[in-house]
Amino acid sequence: MNSLKKIRYPKYNELVIGRVKKIFEHGAFIILEEYPGLEAYCPLREVSRSWFKGIREVLKEGQKRVFKVIRVDRTKGHVDVSLKRVSDSERKNKLREWKREQRAKKFFEFVAKKSNIPINILLNDVYFVLEKYYGEAYAGIEDAVRYGVNALLKAGVSPKLAEIVTKYAREYIEVPQAKISGIFIISCFKPNGIDIIRESLIRGLKIASKYSNINVKIYTQGAPRYKIDLIAPEYKTAEKVLEEIVNEVVEYARENECNVRFERLKSG
Repeated sequence: MNSLKKIRYPKYNELVIGRVKKIFEHGAFIILEEYPGLEAYCPLREVSRSWFKGIREVLKEGQKRVFKVIRVDRTKGHVDVSLKRVSDSERKNKLREWKREQRAKKFFEFVAKKSNIPINILLNDVYFVLEKYYGEAYAGIEDAVRYGVNALLKAGVSPKLAEIVTKYAREYIEVPQAKISGIFIISCFKPNGIDIIRESLIRGLKIASKYSNINVKIYTQGAPRYKIDLIAPEYKTAEKVLEEIVNEVVEYARENECNVRFERLKSG
């Protein structure tokens, strides 16, 4: 399968996935997985910040690691990389990005096989279009699962390809979701106290109804405890919506002289 990268050389300071090809006393040759046909060199001084006896204590042939590009000479075809200059957060983020790119590759290979659409058409007319719009192709695939064909159409994918890709995405891609929960503890001693409590919770549900990608349930665990379960595409959205719901419920209950507090439950 052709490379998904359109340029031959990585940029200075770019994080790359490299597979250790050959180790020598003073460095190692690294195959750059995202740039087929291109190798890099990792000098011994760039292997580790910590003391080590020999390079083989840190690197092993066949091993895949995250490297940082520290020199690019296009005229000579030379690329130097560093292992020690990659921070823990950079390594984790790059590995996550790499794994998602691999999933996207495999997904489009699967779609090509199932639909008999040439892989180069799927890459050029869908993969790169989604990558440009979403920042990464897999994010577009996930949105197709969540929101349907419109997620691809708004990115610029043709209606025919959008329908096909969405169909297979919804059949074979499982999108992770964020679930958070909490407990409202509400007591109201007015004659119409039950109605006030009910109305406060209904108002919370109305907040949730403004979001098409949110699923919310509120149910009693035995007065005065009322549990809320909220499911969203990601935690940032879940936290935002939960905060809005809690504010609405608490404000209405207190305006009507009820005792109310909210307790967040730990996930899992």
